[in-house]
Amino acid sequence: ASELSGIPVETIHIVGGGSLNELLCQLTADRAGVPVEAGPVEATAIGNLLVQGRAAGFIDGDLEDMREVVAKAFPPKRYAPA
Repeated sequence: ASELSGIPVETIHIVGGGSLNELLCQLTADRAGVPVEAGPVEATAIGNLLVQGRAAGFIDGDLEDMREVVAKAFPPKRYAPA
């Protein structure tokens, strides 16, 4: 993706069920040469809940604010390249 876009990839995010696979996460970090942030497992449900909460007026802020809420509630596990 980095070669095609010309934009360097600094971190890879793996969410959903794949984020539970430690071997997948570590091998991805090793092969890509960049850190992997794994989690949350239920990313789809969490995102759906946040969008609905924002639409109903229970949550304020933009996309970055919502990402911060998720990161605080579900801290990702970090894998460093070996």
